[in-house]
Amino acid sequence: GLRYDDFDRLLAAVPGIKVAVPIAMVRKNVQFGRHRVPNARILGTTPDYIRVKKLAIDRGRFLSDADNSTTANVVVLGAGAAARLFGYQDPLGKPLLIGNGAYTVVGVLDTQDPGNASTAAIDLQDFNNDIYVPISSARRRFGEMQRIVRAGSEEFEKTQLSEITLCMTHEDLVSPTAAMAQTLLKVGHPLGTDFEIQVPLELLNQAKREKRLWNIVLGSIAGISLLVGGIGIMNIMLATVTERTREIGIRRAIGAKRSDIVTQFLMETMVLSTTGGILGIFVGIAIPLVVTSYSEIETALSVWPIVLAFGISLLAGVVFGVYPARRAAMLDPVEALRHE
Repeated sequence: GLRYDDFDRLLAAVPGIKVAVPIAMVRKNVQFGRHRVPNARILGTTPDYIRVKKLAIDRGRFLSDADNSTTANVVVLGAGAAARLFGYQDPLGKPLLIGNGAYTVVGVLDTQDPGNASTAAIDLQDFNNDIYVPISSARRRFGEMQRIVRAGSEEFEKTQLSEITLCMTHEDLVSPTAAMAQTLLKVGHPLGTDFEIQVPLELLNQAKREKRLWNIVLGSIAGISLLVGGIGIMNIMLATVTERTREIGIRRAIGAKRSDIVTQFLMETMVLSTTGGILGIFVGIAIPLVVTSYSEIETALSVWPIVLAFGISLLAGVVFGVYPARRAAMLDPVEALRHE
């Protein structure tokens, strides 16, 4: 794993570094009163972390240089972690246990939308459930030994840092810096198997490609489902026209126009599609809420996709209801009255 001398070596040798952030990650149980988050992700880091990851504070403050220099027992909570531990209470100033150590909450991060955050796409992590402490405090409280499982056996290895994030002054320096960092880190890690260099630009492009692919796949599934549902509505309405042929003939005989028949059947089709759209909205809202309640996965609901989906369901009802409505309107009243 990475060590502090790796961080110092990179900081001293790599030109064009704008910000360098060391990160030490451990898993600990976190508790406040009766509320407990098992195996929570604890990140020991520096004040620059919030700027590098493009996060925002909702209440209180983030970690400070003074916290690191004094090894202060303070903690900043992600929005999800704060909700799980404190519910509707204000966490600021309250103590909580991380492992066996007592920490005071000094800040809560704003809710991070995993669907819109470029940093979440790159890091593949959920910032909402992370918990942050000064890296000096993490080093003192949690030590520097990490359990490594290799070939079915457990070993303990000195691993001071789990991640080092470098932000460069210019985008053109990113790729050369990655190559230079690879060379420098191999000095302390001859095998080169206990660390990995990740280039955010490449990861972001890969994430965009994967997102585009998923959009195509999900869009295709939605399109097929819409087509099948529309055909189902059309078949139901055609069966209704057949069953109500005599009724249509009576209405035409007493003066109903063809446009009245078309309007009647289109309205009935829209009632069907509206009911299906409302049920779909309820299911679509319920599933993310259930997932969030029973797991650490944070889901995000947006109003516009719901409105768009409902509008499409109404449009599908109109489109697939036109043919049955026209067929009903074109029936010969005399033949319709003879229908049994």
